[in-house]
Amino acid sequence: MKKWLSLGLVLVLVAGALWFSLRPSPSPVVASQDLKGQLVSTEALRGKPYLVNFWATSCITCVKEMPDLIALHEEFAEKGFQTVAVAMSYDRPDFLKQFVLDRGLPFLVIHDLDQAWARAWGDVAVTPTTFLVDRDGFVTRRYVGEPDFDSLRKWLRQELALAS
Repeated sequence: MKKWLSLGLVLVLVAGALWFSLRPSPSPVVASQDLKGQLVSTEALRGKPYLVNFWATSCITCVKEMPDLIALHEEFAEKGFQTVAVAMSYDRPDFLKQFVLDRGLPFLVIHDLDQAWARAWGDVAVTPTTFLVDRDGFVTRRYVGEPDFDSLRKWLRQELALAS
């Protein structure tokens, strides 16, 4: 009997831990100026889905995925989707500004010099790291490495259809 009770308790604990780890968590509240001097705040983004991408100009995968991020942003921006590209604190400001200029990045770009965004989003240290946030402000996806852009598109279509 004790064996069954112990097994039952373990199953309940595992199920609870699994549920807790899989449920969406609220996006952190953080704000700072983008490269154009505009205040960017996760609070202001609430109400529409958005993506936060931590990247660096020295990150090969980040540079490789940038055309896909641009395409994703351009496909869904008119429907309320927003993209926030957070450049890591170690990125050289001159390299960052030139990269943004050369590639014509159409979305918000923040240079996280004080690491406020990286800390707020769980001490992000690996690039690229991407978070997808629903219109209610909950983090629904986290990718370390290049995200699955087909999956992102599918999720965004569903999320934006629900908002209509």
